[in-house]
Amino acid sequence: MAQPLLDARHLVKHYGSVEALRGASFTAYAGEVVALIGDNGAGKSTLVKCLSGVEQPDAGEIVFDGSVTTLPSPVAARRLGIETVYQDLAVAPDLDPAANLYLGRELVKPGPLGWFGVLDKKEMRRRATESFRDLGVSLQSVDVPIGALSGGQRQSVAVARSVVWASRLVFMDEPTAALGVVQRERVLDVVRRVRDQGMAVVLISHNMPEVLAVADRVEVLRLGRRVARFRAAGTTVEELVGAMTGALPQEDA
Repeated sequence: MAQPLLDARHLVKHYGSVEALRGASFTAYAGEVVALIGDNGAGKSTLVKCLSGVEQPDAGEIVFDGSVTTLPSPVAARRLGIETVYQDLAVAPDLDPAANLYLGRELVKPGPLGWFGVLDKKEMRRRATESFRDLGVSLQSVDVPIGALSGGQRQSVAVARSVVWASRLVFMDEPTAALGVVQRERVLDVVRRVRDQGMAVVLISHNMPEVLAVADRVEVLRLGRRVARFRAAGTTVEELVGAMTGALPQEDA
């Protein structure tokens, strides 16, 4: 297999006397969906925080695109082309989808004599519409507040926002949580489209059938360490659950 895009090696993270990560490792390749699974308390959220710049590990190293790197902040991660879709979506319900897509990255018309201008809402709406179309995101309207959209559409906008600004890797934390069957499949289709664009997608999920349906590989965390790796094709839900619970032999990974 080619060189990993992201290779986290033996990360350790303490919160006081609690050791959330105990030498955890994780690998992601460009052009794949890799699922990160584990029971509650396995260390998934802490690992993702360390790999997206929200937290810094106490030990271990992170190799990105072949070079050892540090991620002191989410801004530093974004500069490398890393974005995150959080479980709570972090969308502004009173703004329309285009405004949410450009939240914090607004386009501004140049003002006279070099003064700051006004928001270029027309251009943001045009570019947002193109981005949604390219990702297969179907919205009933781009002119209504995002709070008026369905759960699946809000989720798709949150995914699209990260994908549009990411260039290398996207973390997706439970992107289909609390969605219906049709809405879930629409979001998973967006995940596949992102992978097909050559980006690495890290899917954090408790839904094992969903993991096997969309992921190319699966990495399992248990008690702060990676304990198993699987190719999704040919793997069963029983094997994944067995690795999560310790019922299957574990690798020293």
